[in-house]
Amino acid sequence: MSENSQPEGTAEEETAAEPAGGTTHVHLAGEVIDRHRHGYHQLLYVSAGVLAVRTDEASWVASGARAIWIPAGTWHQHKVHGHSSVHTLGFAAHDALLRSRTPVVVAVDALVRELIIASSERSIPRQEAHHLRAVLRDRLRRALVAPLTVPAPNSPLLRQACALVTDDLRQPRTAAWLARSIGVSERTLARLFRSEFGMTYPQWRTNVRVFHAMVLLAEGASVSETGRQCGWATTSAFIDTFGGTMGRTPGTYRAAPGG
Repeated sequence: MSENSQPEGTAEEETAAEPAGGTTHVHLAGEVIDRHRHGYHQLLYVSAGVLAVRTDEASWVASGARAIWIPAGTWHQHKVHGHSSVHTLGFAAHDALLRSRTPVVVAVDALVRELIIASSERSIPRQEAHHLRAVLRDRLRRALVAPLTVPAPNSPLLRQACALVTDDLRQPRTAAWLARSIGVSERTLARLFRSEFGMTYPQWRTNVRVFHAMVLLAEGASVSETGRQCGWATTSAFIDTFGGTMGRTPGTYRAAPGG
């Protein structure tokens, strides 16, 4: 579905919200916020749990260590994994904190976390909110962009290949096996991943596995079980890969407020 074909009802309701405002909501595991868009930019953060944000092009993960900047006018939907506390801040369409036409994931340190949570309180006085946002702007503009993105395939061949992998992440699907399964050469398979995703097949598969690992950890799975479900041969291999991608071990992530 193209952006222009979406019914306008939800978008009009969202646009009516105060762009400069902030909100905090608690969501139960499995909740889905239907596809919608805002007439303003939105910074989305979860202080507990995990939130997957999906557009027509890709999926992103918001967690205790990562916030998502969603540009004005972007059609998106949310899915909640684990009992989650979700904080949102709105910015007027002319007030682009981050220059991007697509969602951007930014690293959240302890100070940014507290600034977002405080700014999202509805009862906060206007002047105090203004001061908090001024500091938040400075911090976010220098924040490390930490993308963990799972792009959505467009071509039928790549959709078929991706489905074969994601349907059972426990299986070690090699590039050679995947190419044979969809009836192309390894060179063609590599070209498909690079042309559509801008990454290699192993890089994409690692992102997918870590993405699903974050979800499982948020839902209460143990580190060892998560590693097995996502296809790592050993728990130590899972810990190494997860730590290299997320900047913390899965055990630390699971125990943290955001995980």
